[in-house]
Amino acid sequence: MKVKGSNYIKSNKPLFKKLVDELLKEYEYVTLLAQDGNGKNYAVSKSGITITSDSRVLVQRGFVVKVYSEGCFAEYSGNSISEEEIGKIVSRIKTDLVTLEKDADKSSYKIPEDEAVVFEKSTEYEIDPDEMGDEAIVARLKEVFDKGISMDERVLNCNVRADYQKYSKLFLSKNKDLEQNVMYTTGAVMVMTLKGEEVKMGYGPFSGLCGMELLKRYDDVLESTVKTAIELLDSEPLPPGEYECICDPATTGMIVHEAFGHGVEMDMFVKDRALAKYNIGEYVASPLITMHDGPDLDDTATFFFDDEGTLCKDTVIIDKGVLVTGMSDLQSAGALGTEPTGNGRRQDYMRKAYTRMTNTYFEPGKDKLEDMIASVKDGLLLQEPSSGMEDPKNWGIQCMVTLAREIKDGKLTGRIFSPIILTGYVPDLLKSITMVSDEAEECGTGYCGKGYKEWVKVSDGGPYIKARIRLG
Repeated sequence: MKVKGSNYIKSNKPLFKKLVDELLKEYEYVTLLAQDGNGKNYAVSKSGITITSDSRVLVQRGFVVKVYSEGCFAEYSGNSISEEEIGKIVSRIKTDLVTLEKDADKSSYKIPEDEAVVFEKSTEYEIDPDEMGDEAIVARLKEVFDKGISMDERVLNCNVRADYQKYSKLFLSKNKDLEQNVMYTTGAVMVMTLKGEEVKMGYGPFSGLCGMELLKRYDDVLESTVKTAIELLDSEPLPPGEYECICDPATTGMIVHEAFGHGVEMDMFVKDRALAKYNIGEYVASPLITMHDGPDLDDTATFFFDDEGTLCKDTVIIDKGVLVTGMSDLQSAGALGTEPTGNGRRQDYMRKAYTRMTNTYFEPGKDKLEDMIASVKDGLLLQEPSSGMEDPKNWGIQCMVTLAREIKDGKLTGRIFSPIILTGYVPDLLKSITMVSDEAEECGTGYCGKGYKEWVKVSDGGPYIKARIRLG
């Protein structure tokens, strides 16, 4: 089944079109983005059951109008529109906003291209969360919780979570009339274990461009998460040093996101805050590495057009080790003289569009995981990333990984180290990659901020990779 459109957007579309037409009498380029959505978060643990409306990103109802005037852009946002208000909005833009350009540091942006495109597209699902209902969703999560708590006497708590978001967006300009309706769902199992006074936690996230059919995936995730949480009770601290490592797909995804995600957001090129700006056309990774970003992968950051009306497409960032391009929003592309890549995203209608990642990942290779492990004489298998941060200006990264499994003479020994800090200079890490698995995974349970704000939904992932990495 396809996700249905928003009644708010459909009922007000004639008014939105009229507002755009009125503004086009004054300005050469006018766009309008309207959005609406709803979502819920569910959690079951020893603390009880919680159900909350998801107030994060995308669920706000409102619109933003953007006009071009003498080399600058001005924006107006609101959540109320009527026949009477259209004139007031036009007047407000003309008298209060566009006049600010006189004092602005003009970038002399060119008028963006406005190719004629009309469509309405929707993602698909099997089970609608609204039709399934809170009671049935919670009952399934409670079933997983009960099973997790009873699996081992060392399990202290089991937090089982699920959330979904549906959203609709309308983009209008002189020549474009675009609508999209999207739903994604995410799940996670967090298992806490106790040994003496020591508490450890395993984390199993998963996601999909789908509905509550995702609930079918909990059993496999639960078993592996409980096993990991118990194993961590016997973990040891890792001596700092450089190690030959195999990264699981989740850890690879964190490296992709932190190492070469933020560093190639091209609004950072405009501000001269990213070293990647000076390395286009250069080898920055092993020839085994090809990196993509695009909203056309079936995970949580999937959409059909970005918040500036640029149609989605796959962008190859690194091609066989060579940095080909970055990703851009409309204005950064205009400032740099490049084509926008469809990465202009807003946290909501009240905020500016920035260059943001979508689904970001490394392509799979040709190696088998068992061969990769067998090739390691003395090294580690890194699993369960937890957080990371990057320095695009100097290409440094620092990431946290929950555990590392020891490999000796091509075999896992059963010895586990935790926690792990992964650091290094990005090109050194990526150029050291010597094997890439033929299987890959992506996950999108988290959000990404521009610094500490401007949150949007992203996913990342890739194959297992073998590299030399500095750990502590």
